[in-house]
Amino acid sequence: MTSNETAREFLISRRAQITPAQAGLPDRDEERRVPGLRREEVAELAGVSTGYYTRLERGEIGGASPGVLDAIARALQLTEVEREHLEDLARRPSSIGTRAVDDGAGEVPERLRRLVERIAVPAIVQTPRLDLVAANLPARRLFAPVLEDDRGANFARFNYLDPRARDFYADWPLARRTGAAILRREAGRDPLDEELTALIGELSTRSPLFREDWARRDVHEHRTGTKRFVHPQLGPLTLDFEVLETPGDPTHRLVTYSPRPGTEDEERLLGTDPSGAEPHHP
Repeated sequence: MTSNETAREFLISRRAQITPAQAGLPDRDEERRVPGLRREEVAELAGVSTGYYTRLERGEIGGASPGVLDAIARALQLTEVEREHLEDLARRPSSIGTRAVDDGAGEVPERLRRLVERIAVPAIVQTPRLDLVAANLPARRLFAPVLEDDRGANFARFNYLDPRARDFYADWPLARRTGAAILRREAGRDPLDEELTALIGELSTRSPLFREDWARRDVHEHRTGTKRFVHPQLGPLTLDFEVLETPGDPTHRLVTYSPRPGTEDEERLLGTDPSGAEPHHP
């Protein structure tokens, strides 16, 4: 897919999600043939001509200034990640192919491996493509089902192609849609990544649910938040996660999963008694 088509579909999908009421426009009590805002309404909100916005929505976004992109983002009420995605699309060439990526994503620096092993809570290293490439002992215990894939552990592949994922997450539809949105965000950032293109192609071919979620055109980037699991051995777990960038190494991200102190989650995951007593070891 060309960058023009990608930009066009993204803008149309975001426009469809904003109602006139959400945009602060008067309700003219008229039937609408399209969901969300009309092009002329977005243009009015952004302070540009309808003709100019129409050209942007056709994919002719490459020459748009930062000021115009900011105005469009405000009119469409884009999130911070969606705004960054729009800026990435504006920087892309109009016609793209793929390139082989030799970024060393499978080679985790030894210093990073040592750091991961010294962290007490579950900690992993993952790539922007959601490959799980390193994990400490608590994380290997937590993500044992994901790590069992002979082709290499990948969260998106697990979410869509492994039937155990339905029970592994407390909210599996949210988990899988989030994974698709992360891949779309990364495709906007690096459209020439051949391995990412292959992964998206595999999931599109093998999973109708991925095709459905991909068509939402949502974008997401994990930074911090809470995840809820239903682990086959450990039971239900609610863990806070933090995604840490590795300076000078854009191909790897450090992710930690922390139970809140004094909770049953801590006891299940780390063998810590919420009462404060030392855990019993036979």
